Amino acid sequence: MHDRTSAEAKVFAAKQIESWPTGRLLSTAARLVEHAWHESLEHFGITHQGLVALHHLGSGPLSQTELARLARAHNQNMSRTLERLERDGYIERVPAPGDARRRVVTRTPEGVAIWEKAQHLEENMFPPAKETEGLRRGLLDIIAASPAARW
Repeated sequence: MHDRTSAEAKVFAAKQIESWPTGRLLSTAARLVEHAWHESLEHFGITHQGLVALHHLGSGPLSQTELARLARAHNQNMSRTLERLERDGYIERVPAPGDARRRVVTRTPEGVAIWEKAQHLEENMFPPAKETEGLRRGLLDIIAASPAARW
């Protein structure tokens, strides 16, 4: 048996991957994208979950529970995300309008600025894929069909 060249190894790996089930392809692609997001967002000092929270807060104040539901995250994970965003000055927790006992989360001007800088990362990170709209529709279908009760 001989050692494969780098080019031969890539061709062999590509042929192996083609035989993978769709779920494995999807989870592998998701991990690769997640790692790319993590590396890109480190430059801004926020996490992917932090960017998601800042995105949802663009429509106005939300409770931590509402944010977790919208982000499809566990409330405890959202709590840690919000603690970091608050510590870094990107959000603040304020009394809810009409119910001073309840707190809601809002973006600060710094939070708006970092969100505006980071929101276009995807365009720069991933070149347009062939049939991107079909891929997006397929992913949305998979997400919609998944058991939503978990979130």
